[in-house]
Amino acid sequence: MDFVDRLIDLALEEDLGAAGDVTTQALVPEGARGRAEVWAKEPLVLAGTRAFARVFTRLEPAAEVRFSEADGARISGRAVIGSVAAALRTLLVGERTALNILQRTCGIATLAARAADAVKGSHLRVLDTRKTSPGMRGLSKEAVRAGGASNHRFGLFDGVLIKDNHLAAVGGDVREALRRARAHAPQLVKIEIEITRLEQLPEAIAGGADVVLLDNMDDATVAEAVRIAAGKVQLEVSGNVTLERLPRLAQIGVDFVSMGALTHSARAMDLSLEIVER
Repeated sequence: MDFVDRLIDLALEEDLGAAGDVTTQALVPEGARGRAEVWAKEPLVLAGTRAFARVFTRLEPAAEVRFSEADGARISGRAVIGSVAAALRTLLVGERTALNILQRTCGIATLAARAADAVKGSHLRVLDTRKTSPGMRGLSKEAVRAGGASNHRFGLFDGVLIKDNHLAAVGGDVREALRRARAHAPQLVKIEIEITRLEQLPEAIAGGADVVLLDNMDDATVAEAVRIAAGKVQLEVSGNVTLERLPRLAQIGVDFVSMGALTHSARAMDLSLEIVER
């Protein structure tokens, strides 16, 4: 979890500055111990518990963090879901950073669960995107999986996705873009191409694309794309995809739907950390 440690260290540095937590230093004696409870205040899907715990163990290696459920658990409502035992100073210093992470990851997992539930029973897979907050890519994608949706590529290094600006760089030639990608990409790496017009689809199929991304197409156009593709290539829909639209896309028969909203628009869930013993 090296990337998590780097994120946590940066977040703590932002919060503590050069002077540290001046309020806690003034009010809480060194050596005082305490225990706090983690409260969920609304229904949610749990995610990010390891990162939450890591905040406290970065501050105090002996801190003890426990959760009653694993990531992916569905919490039905207001409940105590975990506890932290540590120095009081550790609890107070780490509280906001730990909650910021947990509220965000639980929000992503909860939205991902709603999306996955919307297509349950179909072969359609809901995917995330690279539209994540800087530094939060790994945690965001873990949260998506905890919610029951799936990950698209992690970054620019682990999959070929030819987008509109890439096509513009080769004069809009779909086949040429695919030829160059196939010549350069490592063996077994899937090659995906984004199209914005239906007439580009036969070119993408002929060019050997593994997946064709249908960008901002309405349901009727997507249905026609499914008919044209006829199983020769996998189809992904992206752009203007809402939770309400997902069942229709599943019925139409596309293979994937990618939703940037899973990671860029998920609402932070209502969680708190309450000191109960000192």
